[in-house]
Amino acid sequence: MDLKEKISKERVPEHVAIIMDGNGRWAKNHGEARVFGHMNGVNGVREALTGAGEIGVKYLTLYAFSTENWDRPMEEVSALMDLLVQTIVKEIDALEERKVRLMAIGDLTLLPEQCRKALEAAIERTKVNDRITLVLALSYSSRWEITKAVKQIAESVKAGNLNPEDINQETIHTYLETRDIPDPELVIRTSGEKRISNFLLWQIAYSELYFTQTLWPDFKKEHFFEAVIAYQNRERRFGKISEQITV
Repeated sequence: MDLKEKISKERVPEHVAIIMDGNGRWAKNHGEARVFGHMNGVNGVREALTGAGEIGVKYLTLYAFSTENWDRPMEEVSALMDLLVQTIVKEIDALEERKVRLMAIGDLTLLPEQCRKALEAAIERTKVNDRITLVLALSYSSRWEITKAVKQIAESVKAGNLNPEDINQETIHTYLETRDIPDPELVIRTSGEKRISNFLLWQIAYSELYFTQTLWPDFKKEHFFEAVIAYQNRERRFGKISEQITV
């Protein structure tokens, strides 16, 4: 029995998020510059998207570039932005063929104009696709997102459009970047690091976390299946006790 056959179709997570980590170390292991790792990291994206599509995951979010990543050396940032444009242009036909809808979250105003326009064009072209939604977290961090939401809520209160007493968790959700998609049930991080790195902090309050030693360029769909199998073997209680879940 292969890994995919071990997955229960009734318990496939609707939304999986991935912190793609290890490109730099992979490049170093191969005696190459960090950019070489990022270029080969595209293979991990293809594999994860293929695996997610094969088992019926509806949303796949990839942490592609954080707000903190802007502080990296300029040559690496420029190369990453160029790679993003090249990848979008190269992969857009394949996304269309596989009925993948592309979305993006983050402060996209910080992206170079050419990069932003390529991204917007791809989002527009794939907006009616409905097999799986690929969400790219670009120029994103959770603290930035929450701070932005707090400011917008404060502005709504100041304008008289929102009563402070009416603010609840659902209110906050509607001001987040992810307001139109469900929270992830499973978060995967590659490369062996065990931290969240400012990613979807509000949304992953009850997500299952899965860490793998695999560096991102080496990530295959079988690694994705292993993570889903581990997820399905866990008991998700949401603050309750086992007896309440099984009743």
